[in-house]
Amino acid sequence: MKKKMDKELDGELQRRALMVTQAIEELLPLAHPRPLYQASRHLVDAGGKRLRPSMLLLAGEAAGGEDTMLAPAAVSIELIHNFTLIHDDIMDNADVRRGRPSVHKLWGQSGAILAGDTLYSKAFQVLGITEARPELLLGAMNMLSQTCTAICEGQWLDMEFESREQVSEAEYMEMIEKKTGVLYGASAGIGALLAGASPQAVSALDEFGRLTGMGFQLQDDVIDLITPEAVSGKKQGGDLVEAKKTLIMIHAFAHDISVPVFGKRDASAEQIQESISILEKSGSIEYARSRAEEMVERGKRALEVLPHSRAKATLLQLADYMVKRSY
Repeated sequence: MKKKMDKELDGELQRRALMVTQAIEELLPLAHPRPLYQASRHLVDAGGKRLRPSMLLLAGEAAGGEDTMLAPAAVSIELIHNFTLIHDDIMDNADVRRGRPSVHKLWGQSGAILAGDTLYSKAFQVLGITEARPELLLGAMNMLSQTCTAICEGQWLDMEFESREQVSEAEYMEMIEKKTGVLYGASAGIGALLAGASPQAVSALDEFGRLTGMGFQLQDDVIDLITPEAVSGKKQGGDLVEAKKTLIMIHAFAHDISVPVFGKRDASAEQIQESISILEKSGSIEYARSRAEEMVERGKRALEVLPHSRAKATLLQLADYMVKRSY
């Protein structure tokens, strides 16, 4: 039964991802100056699962809207997401993203900053052409702008944590809520808002997205340790050697667990595996996994205000996928 449900969810997400990709071709053409738009489209065209715009479309459908009407709003969410990726890669000096050279490696740091800024401004322009009542569009604009501010706050906290010896669990949860959760929240909330849902339903969808987004990030932390590079495409244990203060490490430090490779970028694969084994035996990985599941269950309960529909059922499946995926 689980295999059937996974296939069904994959089909639902692929259909919406295709709709978003087609809308991007129309709404973000390769205009003049062409290199600027090539840089802006570089990561967008690399694909990805399009989870955030799909969540917007599903939330809108669950609230009684039509996905074709909401396509521009879904594109705006995808553009904001890619804007954050470009700027993240600049700050981290990352070489690769989605199997491609990062934007700043191809167009330079200044070019990448401009490409990210272009996506940011285009996102609001595209959102503005969504066919919805003016007051609903204004509400969506406000929601998205507040979300972008929160994302910057979350990124700042993440940077600040790098220079600190200790980070509390509450501080980490605030950081991932702002850096990751709020964009999922805006995706679901804006979809419901533009579909004409009640304030109660909009708030519930926002909470659903925000909490499941936090679960998504916590599962990402787990995936970094449990999933081999051949599956994830990322170096296994990368967070360990880069000294990332994830919830897993916060739990380990709180229980006086020694992790030998933490912060040691020259650690061998064998040493990394030994440290991962320590974190598994200590219960630190399981603790992060359980907190991810807790976030998702809380998010799913928020959807109880909505009537049953196929879109709502797919949202619930998507929430489960957030914490059951292995890459």
